Amino acid sequence: MRVAQAQDVSEYGMKAILFYRLSQFVYWPADSKPPTPLTLCVAGKNPFGNALNQIDQNIATVETRQPQGDLGACQLLFIPRSEAGNLDSWLNKIENRRLVSVSDIPGFARAGGMIELPLEGERVSIVINRHSARKNGFEFNAQLLRLARVIEP
Repeated sequence: MRVAQAQDVSEYGMKAILFYRLSQFVYWPADSKPPTPLTLCVAGKNPFGNALNQIDQNIATVETRQPQGDLGACQLLFIPRSEAGNLDSWLNKIENRRLVSVSDIPGFARAGGMIELPLEGERVSIVINRHSARKNGFEFNAQLLRLARVIEP
């Protein structure tokens, strides 16, 4: 008999869990404590399928946003690889906003995003740009920082 293992979970299944759980490791700016439920936004086409629909709606809601859409209600924004061609536009749109930016676009953290979730082998890693986060008033829990590769441009 075969036991289900972590690698049986899809890449975006793992990233969905991380995207949701990241909010628990963020120190929010004093002037923008996140409401309950959180609003998790996904830019463009949602790559997570039904994985984010498993979240308790009392804790977080999930919404998609198009480049021309309003981000005012979003506390976390995931920008998927399918939006790589629009990355500069998204980064300009979220500059100086009180939201945590997350992406799996290669080089996202170096480009100015806060949290990058690259797939390395069968494992999802975490890359954090602390400069970008601090510029928008965010800091991260030491536990997350120990798990992540931290870059400071």
